[in-house]
Amino acid sequence: METIKLKNYGNTKMIAHRGLSGLRLENTISAFNAAGRAGYYGIESDVHVTRDGKFVIFHDDTTRRLCKINLEIEKTEYARLRLLPIKFHRMPNLAEYINCCKRYNKVAVLEIKNKMSCDNIKSIIDIITELDYINETIFISFCGENLVNIRKIIPKQPVQFLADNFNSDIFDMLTSNSFDLDIRFTILNQDIVELCHDNGIKVNCFTVNEPADAERLIDYGVDYITSNIIE
Repeated sequence: METIKLKNYGNTKMIAHRGLSGLRLENTISAFNAAGRAGYYGIESDVHVTRDGKFVIFHDDTTRRLCKINLEIEKTEYARLRLLPIKFHRMPNLAEYINCCKRYNKVAVLEIKNKMSCDNIKSIIDIITELDYINETIFISFCGENLVNIRKIIPKQPVQFLADNFNSDIFDMLTSNSFDLDIRFTILNQDIVELCHDNGIKVNCFTVNEPADAERLIDYGVDYITSNIIE
């Protein structure tokens, strides 16, 4: 099996969702390396803080879906999570993910999972800064407060608010905070994209795995498409 390649991407940039998760186990070094070797602009992933204040790459709040042992990520110590077998893989830490992006010169699109303290957000920024990759990182989150706190530390940092819908409250938040948008693709239409662009808001969308959907979104002029398999 291979990635799906479209004939025309326009100006739209492709983001690998949890690495190349259509071909490799999501959010693993294998998935990140596969995305790095492909033609993606960026690699998306998810970061949690552990009970002892360290940072691991994993999507769900618990390990239930991918592991025989069910642990709540943010209530479990880092060392135990790192030893946990996840379908023959190991849970990456933040630095390992960033280093994969850096190795292949891909933009890191990092979702801050759940609401985090300012101290934890600062620690994430410090780790990425020490790896000399903060300028190649876009932060995304469903929690607007996380993005506000990122901007308090780095005022011009690219951030995208994750949304499952679009309404006047979300639009007002985007414009008042100069946030970009990362929205479920089924919500998008031409009018929303044009409204965002008219107000200087870039538009990302998730998770697009059918070529016909991707082609329609490219016609809308979205800035980014996040996909498991479309390269």
